[in-house]
Amino acid sequence: MRKVVVSTYVTLDGVMQDPGGTGEFEHRGWTMPFFNEEAGKYAHDQLFACDALLLGRRTYKEFAASWPTAAWVEGEGDFAARMNGLPKFVASTTLAEPLEWNNSSLIKGDVAQEVARLKQQPGQDILMYASAGLMRTLMRHDLIDEYRIWLHPVVLGSGKRLFDDGTGKTDLRLAGTTTLSSGVVILSYQPAALPESALRARATTLGDRSGHDG
Repeated sequence: MRKVVVSTYVTLDGVMQDPGGTGEFEHRGWTMPFFNEEAGKYAHDQLFACDALLLGRRTYKEFAASWPTAAWVEGEGDFAARMNGLPKFVASTTLAEPLEWNNSSLIKGDVAQEVARLKQQPGQDILMYASAGLMRTLMRHDLIDEYRIWLHPVVLGSGKRLFDDGTGKTDLRLAGTTTLSSGVVILSYQPAALPESALRARATTLGDRSGHDG
């Protein structure tokens, strides 16, 4: 089974908005002072460990406006070629096909069901950048296998946060840490294993909802 891996930049106060400086956020581009060769290598290895991208509408539009351009391709080499060449699955209720970025497909119908179907297919990881709204939807359906949170040593004091007040309780376990010389710490979390009693309770609840007796 393929894994869904979320990779996202956050500040110490949990802000994830506009890390690359493509929007109108007053603190846009706040990751730039911390990006170095180590971060580039980690990002490169992460990208080449996947064979598909999963994106929300806003992240997709930002990427589609920048990655296909000649300046990015010339400066980024095989990373840009990989980004442009990978299949991209986009969750949106407002976008319409055909999508502008090559190899992009719109997820139609139930997003959770479609992502669950993609996970059943053979292949490498499915990598999801940012896309906080989509991430929270998939969290509710236990469809995310790993969270890679790039924690940056900066406090912004405002901006959209990765986990907002509507995020439900989710238990995670720390699976690994990578510390960069810039002060960025990449924290890898995976869903915590539920106690046997909780698993039994969940199975009973699902059985009741589906009309099965067990």
